[in-house]
Amino acid sequence: MSNSSSITHFLLLPFADTRELQLWHFWLFLGISLAALLGNGLIITSTACNQRLHTPRYFFLLNLSLLDLGCISTMVPKSMVNSLWDTRDISYTACAAQIFFFSFLFSSEYSLLTIMSYDRYVAICKPLHYGSLLGSRACVHRAAAAWGTGFLYALLHTANTFSLPLCGGNAVEQFFCEIPHILKLSCSHSYLREVGLLVLSCLLALGCFVFIVGSYVQIFRAVLSVPSEQGRHKAFSMCLPHLAVVSLFVSTGTFVYLKPSSFSSPSLDLVVSVLYSVVPPVVNPLIYSLRNQELKDAVRKLVTGCVSAAIHCLLSSAKGSQCRS
Repeated sequence: MSNSSSITHFLLLPFADTRELQLWHFWLFLGISLAALLGNGLIITSTACNQRLHTPRYFFLLNLSLLDLGCISTMVPKSMVNSLWDTRDISYTACAAQIFFFSFLFSSEYSLLTIMSYDRYVAICKPLHYGSLLGSRACVHRAAAAWGTGFLYALLHTANTFSLPLCGGNAVEQFFCEIPHILKLSCSHSYLREVGLLVLSCLLALGCFVFIVGSYVQIFRAVLSVPSEQGRHKAFSMCLPHLAVVSLFVSTGTFVYLKPSSFSSPSLDLVVSVLYSVVPPVVNPLIYSLRNQELKDAVRKLVTGCVSAAIHCLLSSAKGSQCRS
């Protein structure tokens, strides 16, 4: 038997046992990370540099992209390193940091998606009050509340989880450190305190979900009453990306945490955990830019400007070299 004071590291669940599959996992996750970095980076840069996108809608989207980058940067690099070096180890401190940042970013993103549903509700149902209800100061306050709520949530759960004595070994049945899997290693009845906090968190998450559903019920009622087909199409195109992101976020997360134990297996848990933790940061930029002409134009302008600047720089360097020769 071991306890938490003697545990210096944890063993994460590997994606593969053979060397060839480990390298395939490394390259796959590297591609996913680069795609997430490129997609979210383009959205962040385009939104920050283009004055036309300095609106509440794109301000919240910028925050969402920052959170997505943080989420994928918290889990994927360590998993890639472990596959590359054929190891399962993660230090006690790194595990605690991973749980903190994942909880912080994951809960902040859910809070932000709730706020974004309110933004869509005001834009469609109360357009005349949009400027007063969602001014620049109000947007900053709401975004700060989302980040602050996530920080407090993560701090509370991380501190509580790692205050428990651990005597169930150090093997974590997940490819990254996660609170439910650490609780399985606890040997004290005090783990019920953390379970109680998780139940309270689920109730708060349910409240956010009800708010999102209620917002979209009002939105769809307002959209269906619009006489113009073009107006309905424009309203739906404003809402569908956010609704798709929320659906992906909630459905995968709900399946992971509320699925019956009879459906549970290490392989299935591994696949589903990738779906809710790794896939959304890659897919979200595609969802938001697919039918958003403003965003596509801004990204195209940014890329064109960067390419033009690079070509100009190269030509200037070449001319300078010729002059010296």
